[in-house]
Amino acid sequence: MSATAVALPGDVLTEVRDDQIYVASQWQLMWWKFRRHKAALAGAGVVILLYLVAIFCEPLAPYDPEAQDVRFAYNPPTAIRFVDTEGNFHLRPFVYATTRKRDLNTLQLVFAEDTSTMHPLGILVPGAPYKLWGVVPANVHLYGVASPDVRVFLFGADAQGRDVFSRVVYGTRISMSVGLVGVFLTFILGIVIGGVSGYYGGTVDTIIQRVIEFVRSMPAIPLWMSLSAALPANWPILRVYFAITIILSLIGWTGLARVVRGRFLALREEDFIMAAKLSGSSERTIIFKHMVPSFMSHIIAALTLAVPEMILSETALSFLGLGLRYPAISWGVLLQEAQNIRSVAVAPWLLAPAGAVVVAVLALNFLGDGLRDAADPYAR
Repeated sequence: MSATAVALPGDVLTEVRDDQIYVASQWQLMWWKFRRHKAALAGAGVVILLYLVAIFCEPLAPYDPEAQDVRFAYNPPTAIRFVDTEGNFHLRPFVYATTRKRDLNTLQLVFAEDTSTMHPLGILVPGAPYKLWGVVPANVHLYGVASPDVRVFLFGADAQGRDVFSRVVYGTRISMSVGLVGVFLTFILGIVIGGVSGYYGGTVDTIIQRVIEFVRSMPAIPLWMSLSAALPANWPILRVYFAITIILSLIGWTGLARVVRGRFLALREEDFIMAAKLSGSSERTIIFKHMVPSFMSHIIAALTLAVPEMILSETALSFLGLGLRYPAISWGVLLQEAQNIRSVAVAPWLLAPAGAVVVAVLALNFLGDGLRDAADPYAR
């Protein structure tokens, strides 16, 4: 079988057999271009890792995120070592216990390592009991030490002595799932409303477009704040979670609806749509089996870019105290403590959730850019 140099999207020259090019589906062409986008592949790997963390946050977190111990208040990040104070190298990582005392001159707490005893760091060690996904009881954690009086704080501890790393890991579940659930609702609203607007046109299209313009003309942050502040303060956390997700979706569907409308306006004049009408296909069949699948790749790319917007919106609302509230654990809720400048000056590691937000948003944006570039496999 002969091979030829085919210019795939982005002027990427790839040796592909003739039979592969001529019979390749749109999804195959998308994959051939997407795998050339190194940043998008890296972003996809980070996104997959984040969602694995969200799914298995209970065993990945070394401690109960709500376990408080004032002895470890504002404990700095623990140094994981392979070389002891005498210069000896150890194959197994270890940590030193941390002691604290108050400086009588400055009245500040001073933390120091107790180098008299090494505590080996173990993998998959027993610890605080938990229920995986709220169902399966277990007590195995990713890492830890045998001594109950020694703790390993990768990201330090907060004012109550809670492990910041464990809280960031638990916060991944809510913060990343808000993006998925919100985008799913946006997907439904955008396709249905935008499809109706573009397919029928006329008065229906005019009314829908005026509604979209009205929603988009309103300032986003004040609108989020007013709708979130309207939620009853006595609602349980689960209800607040879904309410915040619905609020973000009700505001974020307009962009996708306009994209869908534009595609529908172009597709409804195509020959294959006329052929489907002449063959007796119903409007539902024409819309959902012929028109929507023809630009599904564009929709997927748009939705991927919408996920980080949802995450940032939830983080901003929770940071301002208008979104999720304690005892819910999300990145925005964890950043509320960073509002106190004095706390951040004493314990800068309290900003660790902000780092998680930056990593998640960048990874999703890289992934979305790669999908957007690959959405049109025939572009040069």
